[in-house]
Formats: sequence, structure tokens, C-alpha cells
Amino acid sequence: MIDFTLTDENRLVQQSARSFAEAEILPNIRDWDARGEVHREVFAKMGELGFLGAPIPERYGGAGMDYISFAILCEELERADTAFRVVQSVHVGLNSLALLQWGTEDQRQRYLVPQASGERLATFGLTEPGVGTDAGALSTTARRRGDRYILNGQKIWISLADVADHFLVFATMDRSKGHRAISAFLVEREFPGVSTGTLHGKLGIRAGNTGFINLDDCEVPVANRIGDEGEGFLVAMSAIDQGRFTVAAGAVGLAQACLDASVAYARQRQTFGEEIGRHQLVKQMIANMARGTEAGRLLVWRAGWLKNHGRRNTRETSLAKWHATEHAVQAALDAIQVHGANGYSDEFPVERYLRNAKAAVIYEGTSQLHTLIQADYALGYREDRPLRCEPWPAQGFERVPA
Repeated sequence: MIDFTLTDENRLVQQSARSFAEAEILPNIRDWDARGEVHREVFAKMGELGFLGAPIPERYGGAGMDYISFAILCEELERADTAFRVVQSVHVGLNSLALLQWGTEDQRQRYLVPQASGERLATFGLTEPGVGTDAGALSTTARRRGDRYILNGQKIWISLADVADHFLVFATMDRSKGHRAISAFLVEREFPGVSTGTLHGKLGIRAGNTGFINLDDCEVPVANRIGDEGEGFLVAMSAIDQGRFTVAAGAVGLAQACLDASVAYARQRQTFGEEIGRHQLVKQMIANMARGTEAGRLLVWRAGWLKNHGRRNTRETSLAKWHATEHAVQAALDAIQVHGANGYSDEFPVERYLRNAKAAVIYEGTSQLHTLIQADYALGYREDRPLRCEPWPAQGFERVPA
């Protein structure tokens, strides 16, 4: 039986994350966003609070949170600003959880432990200038030479590209074999042949770093390959399932922020001698925000419940991500409408919410991709094999995510 009653730990995480956001992010975010500033010291404080190892078992230096707590953490961070939820997505969801599932014990000790404590920051490198949704068509290459692989190529639209210490990078051993030839590698910034840069002129998430990674004859030890040769696509897809969960949870937080701002403004602003919240069409927009936000939260928590019980959740996580991110965009549009001309100004946060919301209907699978995924499940064209893993908190995995 699914029970969504929050535990004392869930509520403690919610209180801790909200207090952190109100003290460390909200007083500064307007200026950081306007100037495009990234403040790594805030990430360090997130590490001190255990946020950067939230669902990682305590034996690897993590906080050992269940997935409902992890969702709540992502929701509260994005309620303040998307840039800080993105850190949870790429550092924890896409990188650290992939290491937990696919890494050797040596790799977990060398990389996962310092990542879980926040001592080192990590990210995920799959997207390329010519490759997005079609992840099996990578042009970045890897060839083995003795006890090393030589990597060549470029990754783009990489969160924390100019900030992270470690990159989980994907490359093909033979392009003619498609996704079956892709392998995964843990690349350190200090490896010769690695260079990074920052992308400027983004619509949103301006307080977060986004850039590119260049690999020029980069030598990576065989000991840094994650999984076996040819398993990289499976590593990537299982990691993206985790990343989508964090994106969905964060989108709920952004929609909640839109609702909170709209309610406050509608109770304060008056036209025709009464609060605008008394006007029917304003009520309609606020009601739709509330409805979509609650539905998104329940979809996220259902996926989290499945994760806690060691059950496959690709379909449920996809649905949560699709709904929550689409709703966040609409909630931001309606929030601006509720604010009228003021919503078009950065004096109020809702214009930032809209700029930030738009990215999430693109990354971690576009809305169009999730539409096809859900249709294929409904039509019976797609079905999942069971994911054999221990339920939380053991979090021991067998590598069968296909």
C-alpha cells in the first residue's frame, strides 16, 4: 500500500532545506541571476548539510535519505532557484547514483565518498554539439591503448562544466555499432587533454554554470571505466532515470513558488475596489496552478515510493517529469499574468521563474520524447523488465537496467 504520510525525517529535510534556501539563496538570487554569478561556496554549504550526498548510503559518506526526502530537498531548492536544484541533478542524480549502481568498490571509495561529502563536485557529460535526444549517435570516441583509453570529442550544455572536479563522460568505441559500442568513463579535470569553458547568453538558470568539455587525446585509466565496455548506454539511461526524478521534483518546487507569489500578489493588489484574488479569472489561474502542482507532487512521490521499494520506475518517472515540467512553464506564464505589468519586471521573481522553467522541458528528455514514451507504454509497444535491486536503505543493485 502506498502511504504518502511524511515521516519525521521527511519533515526535517523539508525544514532544513527551506531554512537553507531562505538564508543562503533567496536574499541574493536576484543579484546573482542578473550578474550571471556562480557561488561555489553555497555548494560547499550544501555539502556540509549533507545535501550533496542526500540518497547515498551512509557507508559511502552520504546522508542515507530515502527518495521522498530527496524529492522534497530538490523541490525546496528549486522553490528558491533552479540553479541549486541542478546541482542535485547532475552531481547526485546523474553522477553519484550512477557510481553507486555501476561503480566498483574501488571507484566508489575514490570518487563516490568525496562526492557524497561535498569535498568534490561531479557532473555528467553525454550531450554533444550534434547529439541530444539521439544519445546512441555519439561522436566522442574512445580507443584502448594498453592500460588507458584515449578520448577525443566535445560535450556541450554540461552543467557545472567549469566548476566540477569529475565528469562522467560517454564515448563510442565503434560508431558503426551504435549504442552497443558506448562506454562510460570517470574523467578528472586534471587529466591531460581536458579543457572546459562556459556558455554565455542563456535564457535562464543564470546563477548556474553551463558549458562545454573538450577532450583532446585525453588519457583515462582503464580503472576509471564505469561498467564494462559497451555498457555505457545502459549506464547513461539508468542515470537519466535518476536525473529525471530530480528534475520533476524541482519543477514542482518552481510551480509552488509561482503559486506562492501569485497568491501573495493577488491578496495585496487591488483593482475596482477589491483584491484581484476576488476576480474569477484570477481565481481560475491560481486554481490551475494549485491543481497541477499537487498532481505533480503526487506523481513524483509515487516514483519515489517505487524507488524506495526497489521497483522499476522508468514509466512513472517519465510521466512525473513530463507533467511537472510542462506545468511549471504554464504556472510561470500564469503567474506573470496575475502580476500584470509587474510580472514583466525583475522587481518580482516570476519573470525569473519563467526563464528558468523553460529549460526543464528540454533537458533530461524533451516533452516530445516523453510524449512518445508514455504513448508507447499505453499502446503496449514498450515494457520494462523488472529492476532487481534491494529496497532503500540497502540500495544494492544488480546491473540490469535495460
